[in-house]
Amino acid sequence: MDLYEKLNAQGDKVRALKAAKAEKADIDVAVQLLLKLKVDYKQMTGQDYKAGCPPSENSVPPDNGPAVDGADDEDTVDPWNVSTTSAKGVDYDKLIVRFGSSKIDKELVDRIEKVSGQKPHRFLRRGIFFSHRDMHQVLDAYEKQKSFYLYTGRGPSSEAMHVGHLIPFIFTKWLQDVFDIPLVIQMTDDEKYLWKDLTLEECHRFAVENAKDIIACGFDINKTFIFSDLDYMGASPEFYRNVVKIQKHVTFNQVKGIFGFTDSDCIGKISFPAIQAAPSFSNSFPQIFGGRKDTQCLIPCAIDQDPYFRMTRDVAPRIGYPKPALLHSTFFPALQGAQTKMSASDANSSIFLTDTPKQIKNKINKHAFSGGKDTVEEHRKYGGNPDVDVSFMYLTFFLEDDEQLEKIRQDYTSGALLTGELKKILIETLQPMIAQHQERRKQVTDEIVKQFMTPRPLNFNI
Repeated sequence: MDLYEKLNAQGDKVRALKAAKAEKADIDVAVQLLLKLKVDYKQMTGQDYKAGCPPSENSVPPDNGPAVDGADDEDTVDPWNVSTTSAKGVDYDKLIVRFGSSKIDKELVDRIEKVSGQKPHRFLRRGIFFSHRDMHQVLDAYEKQKSFYLYTGRGPSSEAMHVGHLIPFIFTKWLQDVFDIPLVIQMTDDEKYLWKDLTLEECHRFAVENAKDIIACGFDINKTFIFSDLDYMGASPEFYRNVVKIQKHVTFNQVKGIFGFTDSDCIGKISFPAIQAAPSFSNSFPQIFGGRKDTQCLIPCAIDQDPYFRMTRDVAPRIGYPKPALLHSTFFPALQGAQTKMSASDANSSIFLTDTPKQIKNKINKHAFSGGKDTVEEHRKYGGNPDVDVSFMYLTFFLEDDEQLEKIRQDYTSGALLTGELKKILIETLQPMIAQHQERRKQVTDEIVKQFMTPRPLNFNI
């Protein structure tokens, strides 16, 4: 509040100087101070300064880390960019503080096990899904026989998906199975048209192709609705009405502050967050929930998507809907190291779901960043570092056996296991997994995709 009041006073001073036609140099000094205060305010509250809008009680101060040479070393995490200077990857504990979410601790994992009656998924056991918003509330309601639904999505920017894209879908399928609940999957083909140099037709075709990979994860057709924004928004008055309600309650200043939009961004980008928010509300799907608007939504997603849902949770009470709950995953690192996440546009940064066994082997052997030492002798003596080794990181995602994974960690750290041997274990884990996925995808016909993407009632008890 002190800073907010200083900003108000400095804004008044700038206006007074301009009104008095003061010297340009004096006005410039006052404006520079005003701009500096605005930067300080955003760093402290996570919000843009707006006259007449004091900081809200739930402002989340970002943890920016120590400044180095006038610049901070904060990880970059937003819906379009993820990067860090650390070979270990993003500092997720700092990110929790910065985003204001809650850590998924052992107590919550144990509670999910108790409520679901199932052993927790390896992504929960290993902290791959590491952060949440309101998961306890979802479990409280479920224990009282009040169900919920799942919502996740995919931005279809290319025909082929990579293994990192599967992470939210693998986990969402597990949640759907253990809680026996409906699921909606949004294909944001409209978003990709607005952000990428693609035609509308390409974006829509990619949505259908990506849907085949998603269906191949094994989702239940009786409990799953997959939709393309380009198709569904024009066919569902209820969905569009929720988009408009959200749009009315979010200012341009807010989306600039949350997403970093500038005055030169097209207006489609500025209004798009409302479209990603709308599936969080059950009455956007009248064919599934009827007119019910009180069914809680749970969104499993990578944490770079959280800004969309911070905005959604802020708007929800003002338009009479429950806030969606979230489960956030870590990022799947690029082969070259955990400083960035995998990119669909760089063939060598990713293992694609279309890769042959030979391509998988070559990519891992050639490009997977190693935590090992330069020579065998050194490695045997000093051991490797699994915390920065990409092959080990990938095994934490895909190797089911906890004891086997821990033995690999210990052997690699002690030097008993060489980098080449570790890469071989990963190759032998991924090759059959991707081959099985390719076989399942071949069974997904255009007719099956059409069934999944047709608005219809789903089979569940709510």
